[in-house]
Amino acid sequence: MKKNSIFDKIFVRGNHVCPSWLCFTFDNPVRKIFHDPVKIVAPYITPGDTIVDIGPGKGYFTLPMCQLVGGAQGGGGRVIAVDIQEQMLNSLQRRAVAAGLAANLTTHLSMPNDFGLAVQADFVLAFWMVHEVPEPGQFFTHVKEIMKREATFLIAEPLFHVTKGRFDKTLRTAHEAGFKIAARPEITFSHAALLAL
Repeated sequence: MKKNSIFDKIFVRGNHVCPSWLCFTFDNPVRKIFHDPVKIVAPYITPGDTIVDIGPGKGYFTLPMCQLVGGAQGGGGRVIAVDIQEQMLNSLQRRAVAAGLAANLTTHLSMPNDFGLAVQADFVLAFWMVHEVPEPGQFFTHVKEIMKREATFLIAEPLFHVTKGRFDKTLRTAHEAGFKIAARPEITFSHAALLAL
């Protein structure tokens, strides 16, 4: 069995699911300095789109995407937030109601191995969560099943938590599932790729 290095321990590398209580470290005003959610996702979203946000946390990207697809008036588009933790989704729903964006949000409790979704998304986001997936090949296959042919899929992984080698392996797994790299956007503290079918 491979022994973890000191860097693996410091940066908490390994398979795990981020607990809901830890999300305050990701969902805070300071983060906007280096991760402006609108700047990161707006190039891939059009009003009226159907978006799937996988592993949304408490909505750091989800709520801005709700605004981008239709805004507080509910105009047409929707964001489907998919998570395996009901507590996370409940917190996100409360935040959407408080922000007046609930009309554009659907929360969906997923099984660990299968989203259980019957949608055709225009854009899919998986931000800092693919490293938590136990079966990446299955994961990418399920993502492919919920995408329109012309849709795009943005994945980003935390730079200090996921090594370049591990991210490259993730991209190879995505390729084996039928994805191609459409772009390599620069996202602070992240390895990132925009995938297409």
